[in-house]
Amino acid sequence: MKINRNYLNLKDSYLFSTINQKVTAYTTSHPEKKIIRLGIGDVTRPLCPAVVDAMKAACDDQGRADTFHGYGPEQGYDFLKDAIRGYYDKRGTSLEPQEIFISDGAKSDVGNILDLFSPDNTVLVPDPVYPVYVDTNFMDGRKILYMNARKENHFLPLPDENVKADIIYLCSPNNPTGAVYDHQGLKAWVDYALKNQAVILFDAAYEAFVSDPALPRSIYEIEGAKNCAIEFCSLSKTAGFTGTRCGYTIVPTQLQFDGASLNKLWLRRQTTKFNGVSYIVQKGAAAVFTPEGLMQIKENISYYMENARMIAEALTQMDIYFTGGKNSPYIWLQCPEGMASWDYFDLLLEKAGVVGTPGAGFGQNGEGFFRLTAFGTHEATKEALERIKSL
Repeated sequence: MKINRNYLNLKDSYLFSTINQKVTAYTTSHPEKKIIRLGIGDVTRPLCPAVVDAMKAACDDQGRADTFHGYGPEQGYDFLKDAIRGYYDKRGTSLEPQEIFISDGAKSDVGNILDLFSPDNTVLVPDPVYPVYVDTNFMDGRKILYMNARKENHFLPLPDENVKADIIYLCSPNNPTGAVYDHQGLKAWVDYALKNQAVILFDAAYEAFVSDPALPRSIYEIEGAKNCAIEFCSLSKTAGFTGTRCGYTIVPTQLQFDGASLNKLWLRRQTTKFNGVSYIVQKGAAAVFTPEGLMQIKENISYYMENARMIAEALTQMDIYFTGGKNSPYIWLQCPEGMASWDYFDLLLEKAGVVGTPGAGFGQNGEGFFRLTAFGTHEATKEALERIKSL
């Protein structure tokens, strides 16, 4: 028996596991210290009432023989897919039911979609980048190229015609930088993918945080994108489903590569390797897209964006460069006085009791930067900012 030796090319620990180990070690030795976590992007607001009511009703369904649901369709129930279609229709994007696949979250699908592609493909990812994009391709042994996202290009790199890639990762609003592509920027990437017969894997997990109507929330707002792009979405941050787990992936029916339909391949993969999301969770997810649900999650998103506004205001007062904080729940700041990002992490933890995410964990270009999230409570965010100011 031989192992997949590509796993040996991975770092010993996932970024957020390392952070948790450091925080655990500190709190164990300093149990009297109150730690405020603005690092891992977990939410603090509860599920909205419309979702909770729908899930309670679904639990009742499961307790009666005439409404009980066992195995459901691996690609999701029609009632949820129809709700998602309506959500896109309101923004001028038409989808077919068979193009929508319900999953337990964007992170799973972003990794699992690689089952469809040969290990011989070349992958292009931004740097800094969400670690899952890189690690899952390392696991398959693919060649990875990096596009430089830097302060000079506002962390929104555009295509380089001299670089040839088969699989392109884009995330907008971006994790970790909070930067958001405009229509022109995404159009450049769609044109590049069509010209080079490449596929774009578009992570739209934070689309609900875009408040500027001039900015795209789906790559399918760009002409030609259905011929080159797969879109991943999540209810984790949109509706607080981090502990409930539900998302969806859109694979257009016209997406053809190497003589095969990616939609049909993904359907085959999911019906073989995935048993679907529970009926109860999907009922709760469908409630997100009702008028009541959309109004209630908008209130929660506004709550988090008020935190982002407070963080942005405090950094501006301290004359610290940052991106994000507007149209995004992430704030990407330049470490003060030229500090290395892990040194700044240690300083905030030990001197202020505040946990963020060091930029170096997102790639080479993340060194010297630091990510804060807006997913705390108002009270915790205000206190964290006062502690940071005191340094």
